Amino acid sequence: MTATPVEKLSEKRRGVTGEEFSAADKKRAQLAIQKMREGITKGKRYRAMVRTFAKHGLLHLLRDRKMFRLFRRNRNKEEEEQLHNIGRRLRLVFEELGPTFIKLGQVLVTRQELIPEPITTELAELLDEVPPMPFSFMAAILDDELPEGLDTFEWIDPEPIGSASLAQVYRARLKDGRQCAVKVVRPMVDKLFQTDIAIIRKLVKRVQKLLPPALAASADLPGLINDYYSSSTNELDMRIEARNMNDHREIMEEFETIDVPQVYAVAEHVLVMEFVDGWNLKEFPVDLLSFEERFERMTDLAHYYIKTFSQGFYHADPHGSNIMIDRHSKKAFAIDWGMVGRMDSLHTEAIFRMLLHTRLNQAEDAAEATLDIVQPTPYTDPVHLKDQLRSMFIHYVNSEQASKYNWGHLVIQIITIGMLNSCRIPNGLALWAKGFTAAEGTARWLCPEISYHTVVESADVQMLRRWLSRRFNFRANASLITEAGKLVGTLPRRINKILEKLAWNDLKLIVENRVDDHLIHKINKMVNRVTLAVMAGGLFTGASILLSFGTEILNAIPSLRWLGTGMLWGSSALSVYLIWRVIRSKRA
Repeated sequence: MTATPVEKLSEKRRGVTGEEFSAADKKRAQLAIQKMREGITKGKRYRAMVRTFAKHGLLHLLRDRKMFRLFRRNRNKEEEEQLHNIGRRLRLVFEELGPTFIKLGQVLVTRQELIPEPITTELAELLDEVPPMPFSFMAAILDDELPEGLDTFEWIDPEPIGSASLAQVYRARLKDGRQCAVKVVRPMVDKLFQTDIAIIRKLVKRVQKLLPPALAASADLPGLINDYYSSSTNELDMRIEARNMNDHREIMEEFETIDVPQVYAVAEHVLVMEFVDGWNLKEFPVDLLSFEERFERMTDLAHYYIKTFSQGFYHADPHGSNIMIDRHSKKAFAIDWGMVGRMDSLHTEAIFRMLLHTRLNQAEDAAEATLDIVQPTPYTDPVHLKDQLRSMFIHYVNSEQASKYNWGHLVIQIITIGMLNSCRIPNGLALWAKGFTAAEGTARWLCPEISYHTVVESADVQMLRRWLSRRFNFRANASLITEAGKLVGTLPRRINKILEKLAWNDLKLIVENRVDDHLIHKINKMVNRVTLAVMAGGLFTGASILLSFGTEILNAIPSLRWLGTGMLWGSSALSVYLIWRVIRSKRA
């Protein structure tokens, strides 16, 4: 059996203590951090982005409308390879530009309905493990933010056990002898996020304008970026992560085999929590757990996920590397609580209704439930949408988790079909789907002998009880009674007003006609072209009359000949330009 990190750790004091980190060391680290923060400006970051995109040959993507042709579903082999190439270059760009773009790439991976699969496949390989920053920088943050500074610890190992783009994790021992893990947010990451996001928002607004009208109606790219920004900034505040851990520990209380590490201390950029001595889910020894023990943990994890999902919570990253098996208690500990969010509970309820209808081969009911998840737009053909959904649900009736038609894939397919039919997709749904897929993958890794679908179905009563309690509780009933009272109290007055309007023949119905922005843009282009054509025709006609019949005047005033010639060439240039624009618009 492989030795655990704690077994490798000598019992004698090792690492750095508060006494060894002097005031001079702290001052030097703070000055270096301040200097680096001052070097992060919008101008410098914008130039760095332009330089990096240009270096990897991607700058043309932001201004070439023809690139959107590659995003269609029916692509040939050459176009697929071109998209893979774009994805590889984007991955290199994101890794080079740092934390903001690494996290953005991880979010884009979940939006497979927006981004072609060859690109998301490449972005899925984004490296979140980065070289660690010097410990002196982290020590300065610890000394500033913890009430007792570095004296909180008996010792802290200066070599991180984990170094990601946003934070670094260290092993340490508290004064009372407890082993702990110390998560410290990298300095400057918050400034980098704020600066980069301000630039990204401007670029995304430009990309949104380039989208075809049907796609623009369903894809809210600025909303996606705002959603990404809010969830990413939450990851930078360790107090929010600590609150998530405490909240979900309460949710887990009914499950015996899973747990969340205890929070020992927390500050804005520091989280001190219980150290889990063990292995992650993909590395624990095969003989550590029996089949019964693995099944118990799989069942508890599945029912916990269902419980949180049914309440509108989602953990967007519950993969095997974020779950540790403790060598002593053999419990499964979820250790990373940064990407946690909430989605409208009515949406999650609709998702589970859709899953239950699908398993019962009730495709029509499943399609109706799906329309409570995705929102049709004026560009949506409801008949075609429901027909596609019904055809798709047939494949998932008796599907197994190990097959292509697992439930995580089903949610992704719903998002994809919704986008293809110009439906508006809730921004949180893609991250919810990512969490659901990861949970399914975790269950398959932990206990492949048992179907995850069967375990989820065993929670039907639990889901039904929660839905009913949410629908029929004191607050819901009070709200219903209040609304009904308002209706009953105001109904006579409202009917009287309508009857008075009818009696005086004063009933009016205001109809507002809204013209699509894309249509207005097209009309403006047509008007501009007609204006240029009239100008070209006028110049040509005027020049022809002047040069053909104005011989006497031209002999008297020679400069008029130059004017007529210029008008003739000008009309020719305008005509060529108009022809080129017409040909280009047809190709686009």
